[in-house]
Amino acid sequence: MSRVDLKVDLNGLTLKNPVTVASGTFGFGREFTDYLDLNILGGIMVKGLTLEERKGNPTPRVSETPMGMINSVGLQNPGVEYFVKEELPFLKQFDTKVIVNINGNTIEEYCKIAEILSKTSVDSMELNISCPNVKRGGVSFGREPEMVYEVTNKVRQYCDKHLIVKLSPNVKDIKEIAIAAEKGGADCISLINTVIGMAIDIENQTTVLARGMGGLSGPAIKPIAVRMVYEAANSVSIPVIGMGGIMNYRDAIEFFLAGANAISIGTANLINPWVAREVIDGIKEYIKTKGYGSIKEIIGKVRIPSL
Repeated sequence: MSRVDLKVDLNGLTLKNPVTVASGTFGFGREFTDYLDLNILGGIMVKGLTLEERKGNPTPRVSETPMGMINSVGLQNPGVEYFVKEELPFLKQFDTKVIVNINGNTIEEYCKIAEILSKTSVDSMELNISCPNVKRGGVSFGREPEMVYEVTNKVRQYCDKHLIVKLSPNVKDIKEIAIAAEKGGADCISLINTVIGMAIDIENQTTVLARGMGGLSGPAIKPIAVRMVYEAANSVSIPVIGMGGIMNYRDAIEFFLAGANAISIGTANLINPWVAREVIDGIKEYIKTKGYGSIKEIIGKVRIPSL
């Protein structure tokens, strides 16, 4: 069997293959065109956008760890209007889906961005609910099921595009959060976002990052991500995009078996700009070697031997 079908339908968003690149690790795509043909990607989740331009956090704001990195970039970006005018036309040249990660400190900000992007040619929006809700003391929108439902439901009213809700792992029960996003009107969920971490310089006895804590990503969080994708996929009826520590095609296959319908590559892009192509090729070869004809045949097929 030589032909392998990698097409996936994320509840209204069709990707020619299930490999996307994660927001915050791929810029707006321009940065990678010298290394990678963007046409091969199933989708590009662009750098997170806010309503207005944001300068980001003070430096240092990135720290390597033995199994990944911690970042506290602070959503540095040029704002949604700049993206629509200057970056979106460039991205639409390519045969890949454009997924815009949106961020806000209030529900009103999220809704305004969704309203602006609904009038454009973007293919989907990814609602980042790890942002602090300034009206509720800075607690992340993604921490509590009630808040997840509220922000998703409100944004859904302004979003005329496919809507993905990106879930934070820094919660008590990922299943409750996934269900709340589905009830709020999400077409799809993506997970996981980064895990809160800290690094300390023992010589200076200060935190390595200027803001103290940041988001841990990379191979260290993959087992957490795989577990949460498995739990979420078995709790909702909408599709799941899995991410967190994917470095090669074998990592990606774990996520499919756990129940992900598509995957997103993040930190690995910063180490190996060709990794997405390698993962796509590896998935094809795995499917072929196992005697399957479609990626759909392995989604959610993991077995727990003792059950």
